[in-house]
Amino acid sequence: MAGAAFGKLFTVTTWGEPQGGGIGVIIDGVPRGVKINENDVQSYLNRRKPVAAPFEAGRHENDFVSINSGVRDGLTDGMPISMTITNSALRAGASAAPEDIFRPGLSDMAITAKYGPGLPRGGIGAAWRESAARVAAGAVAVAFLKQLGIEFISYVKSIGPHRIVYSNCSTDRVLNSVLKMPDADAEAKALAFLEELKKKGDTAGGIVEVIISGVPAGVGEPVFDKLDARLAGGIMSIGMVNGIEFGEGFDGLKLTGSEITDGLVGRQGQIEKATNNSGGLTGGLSDGDEIILRASIQPLPAPGKEKEAVKADGTRSAYESSEIIDTTIAPRAVVVVEAMSALVLADLMLENMLSRMDRIEAFYRK
Repeated sequence: MAGAAFGKLFTVTTWGEPQGGGIGVIIDGVPRGVKINENDVQSYLNRRKPVAAPFEAGRHENDFVSINSGVRDGLTDGMPISMTITNSALRAGASAAPEDIFRPGLSDMAITAKYGPGLPRGGIGAAWRESAARVAAGAVAVAFLKQLGIEFISYVKSIGPHRIVYSNCSTDRVLNSVLKMPDADAEAKALAFLEELKKKGDTAGGIVEVIISGVPAGVGEPVFDKLDARLAGGIMSIGMVNGIEFGEGFDGLKLTGSEITDGLVGRQGQIEKATNNSGGLTGGLSDGDEIILRASIQPLPAPGKEKEAVKADGTRSAYESSEIIDTTIAPRAVVVVEAMSALVLADLMLENMLSRMDRIEAFYRK
């Protein structure tokens, strides 16, 4: 299958079938000396697990990671990093749909059109479980970037109609909140909303916001490989993501050019932006300010008890689904969006080292 590899210098290849023995990832191009171990990767993966909450269906994805190569004594050794992720609860409470039935809202029909019939359901990278491999790779990218002074804050901005109010937010509560929302009032309303949806067998979408600080100015390439273009491509490749924006995004359309343009000021010999409406991106490059991005997470196909489906021959069919589906996947998507942002940024940070001869000379002539 083409398209399972991502990146140019910091490259990631995911593999495996979600309904098989496991999934995994191979990362190449990681410099020697990045501080990382299995516990670090595992704690990052734990952020993707379902949590005990009324809006979730009681499924437990016990993802356990093993680092098979590329890390010694808590440091990367410069060789390709291979990781395997197994799930002890993989088959609990689930039954696959017959291969000749196309389920509404899922990729069965499109996958069959591309590869032909006979593939196992959920056995292609379109499955949400593939995102666990991205998260494992993202843990390495985050560790690499942290050593360069780059930090991430990621959370759920909204679920359905319920949106956080920034003045009510505390970043300290994000990791411990059920919905990964930094606003306790908004989270309480969202939880009540999700409980009602679950009673109806329905689902909700949400918006994930990521703020990246410490990125130096000039990261990205000014033509096809703009930083925002690469971030958009990586994040839009995540299953269930259907939109992305930066800075003021679509709300910026309500402003005039003079209102949205970030002015420049001089402070202590440094040139800075007076505002950050652009979200830390100017001309496709980082401008030294915080990078602010948002990804919209669409609602999962509503499970119900009976789904009307269509067989490969076009005849109508209904089957009783025992699939376990979250009422919203937005809280679990937070770490996935963060991971893909880190993978893009790690790759471009390495590329950026090659953009000036004086930097290359400084490395080789010291």
